[in-house]
Amino acid sequence: MNRRRFLTSVLIPAIASGLAPLRAFAQAFPTKVIKIVASSAPGGNVDLDARFLSAKFPALLGQPAIVENRAGAAGFIGTEYVAHQPPDGHTLLVVASSHTTNRMLHSKMTLDPIKDFSPISLLTVSPFILSVPASSPANSVKDLIAQAKQKPNGITYSTPGIGQGAHLGMELLKTMAGFKATHVPFTGTGPATVALLSNQVDTSLLTTAGALENVKAGKIKALAVTSKKRLQALPNVPTVEESGFADYELLSWIGLLAPAGVPKDVVAKLADASARTFKEPDVLAQLATLESEPVGSTPEEFTAFLAKDVALWERIIKEAGVQGD
Repeated sequence: MNRRRFLTSVLIPAIASGLAPLRAFAQAFPTKVIKIVASSAPGGNVDLDARFLSAKFPALLGQPAIVENRAGAAGFIGTEYVAHQPPDGHTLLVVASSHTTNRMLHSKMTLDPIKDFSPISLLTVSPFILSVPASSPANSVKDLIAQAKQKPNGITYSTPGIGQGAHLGMELLKTMAGFKATHVPFTGTGPATVALLSNQVDTSLLTTAGALENVKAGKIKALAVTSKKRLQALPNVPTVEESGFADYELLSWIGLLAPAGVPKDVVAKLADASARTFKEPDVLAQLATLESEPVGSTPEEFTAFLAKDVALWERIIKEAGVQGD
């Protein structure tokens, strides 16, 4: 009886009083500038989505927000940095598809894509565009494959880095079509696009943000899109599936995370602000020009999405024989 009274009169109130500051912090969040780390170089969907958030968060959350680009190693440089920041919700991470594959391909990358982070929201999804320089003789996927088969070492292709969706998507196409291609990784979408524009490589799977403007300007040619349906912006460009490769689909996704251990109330608040950002009319208008689809999921939905993506890429990496370090 004395022990029960002790728990009731002393310990329980003490525990409750200890939790009070955490509840107060969640309600007050944010209390300072929010740093949004983009895990890629400027240019491309990761950087773009990060800047959408930084533009809208001040009005939605009441504090300034800045974007800091930490590119390199298929996004791992930015990812590792954020994973070791205080779990208070003031340092966030915008990542691309490589977030779920880095650990499978690089022995030094030991971070778990789910357990070592607080998933906040799946922001957007979009297809890739199989592109070639304007001067390329290839005008279709079959032309490109024929070109590759005529060269002893095949063709070259640029990507934003090892393990990125563009890398794995091309490796999958190689496996399905039976041609050779040499991977030339860069540190972001921008540099990978420049390599294609300057004829340093033969082809690339570019994000819509990296390709559409250049396609419309005639600087590169679009051979196919990797979604199941054609893009409204490029109605005459077939899908890879229509080009003779059944069931081929590759979508680029962008998501928002925080370090592991961020209070659930703070995560929920950030997820709500993120979802609202991608419903803003000006954001929707810009996304439409890039054929990027807004999502704005809940933390729980994004966590489930990540788990499914990990399982998918484990299978594809094994089947395609993709090698990391």
